[in-house]
Amino acid sequence: MSAARVVIADDHLLAREGLRALLQREPELDVVGEASSGEDAVLLCRELQPDLALLDLRFGSGIDGLEATRHITAERGDARVIILTLHDTAEYARAALEAGAMGFVTKDASREALLGAVGQVLAGGFAIPPELMRRAVARDARALTLAALDRLTPREREVLDRLAGGGTNKEIARELGISAGTVKVHLERLMSKLGVRDRTQAAVLASEAARLSRS
Repeated sequence: MSAARVVIADDHLLAREGLRALLQREPELDVVGEASSGEDAVLLCRELQPDLALLDLRFGSGIDGLEATRHITAERGDARVIILTLHDTAEYARAALEAGAMGFVTKDASREALLGAVGQVLAGGFAIPPELMRRAVARDARALTLAALDRLTPREREVLDRLAGGGTNKEIARELGISAGTVKVHLERLMSKLGVRDRTQAAVLASEAARLSRS
């Protein structure tokens, strides 16, 4: 299996060097390009078609990471972008998702947290810090819930809806006519896609989606 091709963009050379060194330690990742501006990030992604782009939220001049993400995702619908930032606010997290990013990672995150987010996004899921996700859901979850839930299969939505209703794995299995083991697999997959770490967070998203659909 070939390594995932990654582009990184940050206007600080030391930040780029640090990211490159961290990612290149992983045999499944290959940094194929670096950019120091949002404009260059867009051009690089157009030229190289990477599997993932890691973009700083703010650059010294020109377009920011959000605008760069809009261009990248508009040109390629399956583009995967993670926004890196010092600003850990729910507003920025929502803005990143609305721009088309699938991940939002603060620059003070641990190596494990960053690599976990990279893996989650490469697998097709969303990667948002749990506390930011909770705050985003509490204040304005439309971008988060609708973008994430659209990635679920019809069966995964059925499992999630019943989870939000308080069903156990055995109860969900009985209602859907499948095994409890199959329910567990669906739960693991949908939690990865939603970027949540447990059943409770998944149920919160499902409940919020139901509220939005009624509003």
